[in-house]
Amino acid sequence: MSRRAEYERDGFVIVRNVFTAAEIAEALADAERVETEFASLKDTLNRRCRWQDNALTGECQFDAFDPIIDLSPACARMARDSRLFSILADIYGDEACLFKDKLIFKHPGAKGYALHQDWIAWKRFPRSFNSLVVPLDPTDEANGCTIVYPGYHRNGSLTEEDGNYHELPANTVDEAKAVPLVLAPGDIAVFSGFVPHRSNANLSDRPRRQLYFSYTKRSDGGDLREQHYADFQEWLIKKYDEYGKKGTYFR
Repeated sequence: MSRRAEYERDGFVIVRNVFTAAEIAEALADAERVETEFASLKDTLNRRCRWQDNALTGECQFDAFDPIIDLSPACARMARDSRLFSILADIYGDEACLFKDKLIFKHPGAKGYALHQDWIAWKRFPRSFNSLVVPLDPTDEANGCTIVYPGYHRNGSLTEEDGNYHELPANTVDEAKAVPLVLAPGDIAVFSGFVPHRSNANLSDRPRRQLYFSYTKRSDGGDLREQHYADFQEWLIKKYDEYGKKGTYFR
């Protein structure tokens, strides 16, 4: 079966050994540098940062930089690597454009994410949106790997298309169909923005550092990354304001 047929059937594909050990080591070293060198960015008011409660202590802990490629040259090179664009062209039957980029650290104790779809009904959010995962550490069930549910992407959005992020009820999917994305550094996984997925807490003593790059078809609006991040910041400001969180900034 072709890669495109597999993607269309399941909503995701795994491709092994895309990056070399040396390339992963370089990206991991740069990720570690970024977390140390830009420690001052880790502020709950900084809209670049994502936070998760610790599953064991309840403490709010730093989880991700979004975006990442302006901080990390190594991650930027990966996001635009020709091998990724070749894989995406096979899946899309079209050229891909980078849409979004983040680095999730998922340190030990970090909670996972509830069942959801990545696609959100915004005016400039292409339906060809997908997520491409590049693990910098081995990812497995112990450290909270992403878990996908094949086939449901064919139903499109499973929540109201009102422009908000929605979690999905657990009974939306058949748990027997769950596929943990157990990946070695160098592997990648690509899944549609309509694939329901979740992740468990990292209950190991290891981080689960993973790059999440998102792409869209060039024929679905062209290069929209800059516009997306403008829309995203506007949305975050509005959401934080609803929760009474004032004085946020982006740096």
